Amino acid sequence: GGRMEVLEEKEEEEQRELKASEISDNLQDVDTKVSVEQVCVPSDVLDFDWRSIDVSQLPSSYKTNSLKEKKLLHIADHFLQQYTLLCPDRKPLFLHPVNECGVEKFVSTTVRPTLLPYTELYHWDGCASFVSDYLSMEPLKSPITPPSLLYSPTTILKYQKGNCFDFSVLLCSMLIGAGYDAYCVHGYATHDICSLDETLELCPLLRKPQEVPKEGMKKSNKYRVKPPQDLQSKFELQQEAKKKAETEAAQKSKEREEEKEVEKPKCDPLYGLRVHAWVLVLSGKREVPENFFINPFTGYSHSTMDEHFLGIESVWNHRNYWVNMQDCWNGCKDLIFDLGDAARWEIMLLGSNKPLQLLPDAEEEKELSDRDTDDMQEKEEEVMSFDMPPSWVAPIQISPREFETCCSQGRKVILYKKAKLEKWAPYLNGNGLVKRLTVYADLDCTEVMEVREWFRNREDMLGMREVNKQTQLTTEYFRPGHLLGLKAHTYMSLEPETEHMMEFYNEARVDGLQKRVENANEMTEYFVGRDDFLHVRHMEFGKRGKKIHLASTRTDINSRPIVQIKECFHRNLEKPADEDVAERIFLITEEMIRLTYHLKDKYITASKKDFFKAADSDRKGNEIVMTPEMCITYQAGSSEKDKKLLHLYKALQQLTEEEKQLKQQVRQSEAEVLNILKIRENEETTVKLSVSIYNTGSNEKRRQQYEAMKNTMEDELLEQEEQDLDYLAPFLIQIGHRKKMTKGQALRVRDDCLTDLKHRLIDKANIIQARFEKAVEELQKKDQWFQENQNQLSAEEEDDFITCCSEIAFRIHILALRLNRQKQTALQKYLALEEKLRKDPRLAEHLGHA
Repeated sequence: GGRMEVLEEKEEEEQRELKASEISDNLQDVDTKVSVEQVCVPSDVLDFDWRSIDVSQLPSSYKTNSLKEKKLLHIADHFLQQYTLLCPDRKPLFLHPVNECGVEKFVSTTVRPTLLPYTELYHWDGCASFVSDYLSMEPLKSPITPPSLLYSPTTILKYQKGNCFDFSVLLCSMLIGAGYDAYCVHGYATHDICSLDETLELCPLLRKPQEVPKEGMKKSNKYRVKPPQDLQSKFELQQEAKKKAETEAAQKSKEREEEKEVEKPKCDPLYGLRVHAWVLVLSGKREVPENFFINPFTGYSHSTMDEHFLGIESVWNHRNYWVNMQDCWNGCKDLIFDLGDAARWEIMLLGSNKPLQLLPDAEEEKELSDRDTDDMQEKEEEVMSFDMPPSWVAPIQISPREFETCCSQGRKVILYKKAKLEKWAPYLNGNGLVKRLTVYADLDCTEVMEVREWFRNREDMLGMREVNKQTQLTTEYFRPGHLLGLKAHTYMSLEPETEHMMEFYNEARVDGLQKRVENANEMTEYFVGRDDFLHVRHMEFGKRGKKIHLASTRTDINSRPIVQIKECFHRNLEKPADEDVAERIFLITEEMIRLTYHLKDKYITASKKDFFKAADSDRKGNEIVMTPEMCITYQAGSSEKDKKLLHLYKALQQLTEEEKQLKQQVRQSEAEVLNILKIRENEETTVKLSVSIYNTGSNEKRRQQYEAMKNTMEDELLEQEEQDLDYLAPFLIQIGHRKKMTKGQALRVRDDCLTDLKHRLIDKANIIQARFEKAVEELQKKDQWFQENQNQLSAEEEDDFITCCSEIAFRIHILALRLNRQKQTALQKYLALEEKLRKDPRLAEHLGHA
């Protein structure tokens, strides 16, 4: 029996060895096929060779280690020896990879806390968004092992490329600088996270915010007023809701089945082994309520219980390094992120209040000699008293131009489930487009449902546009500051008398208009905060007698006949309710005016008045002849007749006058709609982008003004220097500085001085003329070269050509201005010097009146 057990054990060992060899072969096969994996990486990133980067200009801290850094590396090696001794089954720690200069650096010293001077980078989401957009992702060379190289954040920013560890170190440096309790994490994640594959993820811009459940009524009040009885059939409503729910459920299940067929997750042979780095932000600092992860590739936050993160080996910041001693069989869901708990997190550099946890076992203690034990204690004391050396990385700097560019190579495309998100750098697109989200109806992304576009720096203040491709409905949103106070505009066409809904910033308008809705037959205006308490005005139009073609200018359009104008008013508490008009309707075609007043307290009916206008036969000239039949009055709560005819006559006169003013107001509203449509059409035809006067890099106009001002100041400075010089000194030397000169000598000095000035002025003009002609010739050569190679140029080369030509043209413009100025001032300078010489006391007494 014992022999059989031995044979069985041998067979089991052989099977285990075979399985292990199969697994290792599979891992090697997968490792060699990493480059073939579908990873969302641009081709230029894969082609980039990091060995070709120039490291000659890097500081000495990149190329050497200080004494303190060498001691730290020694401590790290000692820590790693203890770790491998106690945890032989775990993978080696990521402690001191090589930097770009081939020097080993401890990972904590690669973190360089930095607060950058941009308000967007003071919050974690701004930092994460910048890092994910600015850098291009590189996959790890081996998906199951951490990299052997870890470059400095400054080098990563310079070349705008990096792997997950590079992303995390840069993001962690920015977050710590902004005051967050942030840590780099070395762990394991799913294939989608590691390869930046978001094609099965819902776009964050499409995620609906979680609805906060409304708290029910605490106590039912038996004395409250009962609501009116619902007379609808509950059975019919239930049947309709049931049928609708069944239809929706069938449609959803059909869609799910179709999606499941496409979305069947591929079995990942490296599940749980794929190495990834991300950032952990702990609660406490910067009012962070709870711990969360940040995926540096996407810039989005995740819960620490997210199933995509499968385990953690270690975490580190600029002060210390911690090893996770907790079991990750359930991913990161059960991990406790109390780094001060020595049972769960093994710390490398101990503080005074944290005892060393990596102690040998009892059996190993017996084997150690007293001398070895003393050495261990000395090393532990060194570790306990050792502080992390400062970062070897140069200060992280991002120029305003780099920060504004934000996207690697100016453009970035992200594919999501049934959606595509595109991002551009500001000013890259002529229409100010910086972001576009395209939503598709199918997983293959062939049928477009909706397009959302975001804009920046537009003079018309357009911020966002939504286009529903199924209904062809377009909605545009504007930032405050539009010429006409426009806030939003919904339309299907920019043609007049079609369906339009315009929203306005009512604070920026005198009339308090908040919204205007118009179609071919109606127009409704909504007001806020008016002194006359008007809040709604509704107009109805009739059909034109003749069909008139609408001109493209939209000015000579035949007005639609007004059929009815209805106005609604809020309650004015300064008036009695039965004298405060709630609604008035001008029935223009019926020659009638209907007034409805506000309800009085404890009344269920409102007072009303109907005025009938007098026919032309009942008029005496322009005056109205008032009769009792022209006004029908209902006074709520009173059977008495209303006021005398005189009061009704005056009220009718006032209403008739107000009706005329209202008609003019309606025509003004129609004209304003046409004006807005015309302006919007012009704004879309010729889009203009605004540039801050402080942004000299993008503001070409401001730069030209500055250059012109600089040249003018230089010319004025030269003129001042010329005036301060002794213009006679070089010529008086020739005759030996004599105090007494003959008349001939004085004349010769004067003529030589004037002749010299004349030659200098001519030479200066000739130099400017030569430079001008050279610049013109250069521009002509550029133009000729462009004509010859126009069909072979790429878009970037065309942009470079246009930029170069604009600079040459600007130089020609400045030279032309200087040449004209030189010609204009030459004679003035000559005459001014002649006058000075005539009055100069050193020549005046010798020249006399010559």
